Amino acid sequence: MNDDVRNIVLGVVAAGISAALGWLARTFLWRRRLRRKQAFFGLPDHSDALLVVNRKAGGPDLTVARYDMFALLELSALIKDCHARVEIVAHDATRQGFGARTEFCVGGPYSNDRMAAHLSSLLPGVRMNVEAGSGPELGALRIGPQTYRMERGRSEYVLLARLTAGGRPDTRPVFLFCGQRAITNQAATRYLAREHERLARKYGVGPFVLLLKVVNSEAYGPDVVELVADVTRAARTALPEPAADGA
Repeated sequence: MNDDVRNIVLGVVAAGISAALGWLARTFLWRRRLRRKQAFFGLPDHSDALLVVNRKAGGPDLTVARYDMFALLELSALIKDCHARVEIVAHDATRQGFGARTEFCVGGPYSNDRMAAHLSSLLPGVRMNVEAGSGPELGALRIGPQTYRMERGRSEYVLLARLTAGGRPDTRPVFLFCGQRAITNQAATRYLAREHERLARKYGVGPFVLLLKVVNSEAYGPDVVELVADVTRAARTALPEPAADGA
């Protein structure tokens, strides 16, 4: 074998080794990124997730608003990316606790009985006005001492939360998307899909409750979202009971 042939062979071998090392590095990084994503969502390979479907406000029990359906589709894609399975359950047919399976619960307490139960037990510092006929106060979101009223189509709010049963990190989380309108629920799911890596770096697998503002949804749909505040402490602190009459 002369020098030219030897150089060609060595070059081919070196190129093959470089390609193999590059493939191994990319595979390692991809797997590490996947594991982090799975840990954040509580969705290891072949696990099961629960997708709780609300109903369209004011509509029949089995009617889902268009934007809520879009939200469910985006969540289904996230679950599939984690190599997990999803079970879709109606909000008023979910008769089970939480912590055994990751849960994604979509819709405000006016259209989702499961959300109303979660707010009562997990976020006692949150109230949403669901009284029909309450005028501009309809849908107003109270978190601790602050109240956030919506301007329909211009300024609307949604809570995005990751919580665990008893605050234990070894249980599967429940994700809440509690908005003043269906389009805000989709905005929150889209925000989670876009920002989950940053949220995982900041919070790890711990709890958080974020207040998001959807800006000018009439023109921009669910795409323009601002983070208003991390309201974890206020949302998880029980509101004071109203003073009794005559006290």
